[in-house]
Amino acid sequence: MFKKLFGKKETVKALEVKAALTGTAVNLEEVPDPVFAEKMMGDGMAIEPSEGVVVSPVNGEVVQVFPTKHAIGIRAENGAEILIHIGLETVSMKGEGFETHVSEGSKVNEGDRLVTFDLELVKEKAKSTVTPIIVTNGDQIASLEKNAPGNVTRGSSPIMKITAK
Repeated sequence: MFKKLFGKKETVKALEVKAALTGTAVNLEEVPDPVFAEKMMGDGMAIEPSEGVVVSPVNGEVVQVFPTKHAIGIRAENGAEILIHIGLETVSMKGEGFETHVSEGSKVNEGDRLVTFDLELVKEKAKSTVTPIIVTNGDQIASLEKNAPGNVTRGSSPIMKITAK
């Protein structure tokens, strides 16, 4: 009876993950780092960015902002935990060239700006600018369907579909 009166809260099971950056989407296996390429942290896609702007790929909550500002963790509406790791070996930059626009606990919508970074500085100081977008809690995911690699636009091009158990 109460469900009829107050409405049943719909839980999101399947959601589309949009590109967090503008650039070229590549398969995770092509990332020149075994931790990502061998899916040790989880499955996903990666993007070779053409600009230094990272936006939220989903509606959700920011659960982690690394002190070095090179990575952000988001819990999507369906419970999927998504890690966006800007570049490879960027932790050694100690935040230089990165600016965060959210903090832990921030509610974000698809397309909201998360981080801006100096792409040229990352090219100069890091191993690679390729940015893995990983689902880190794969044990709670029923399926992860990846779109074909190719050109993507931040906040609008779908790169994956994640269905929660």
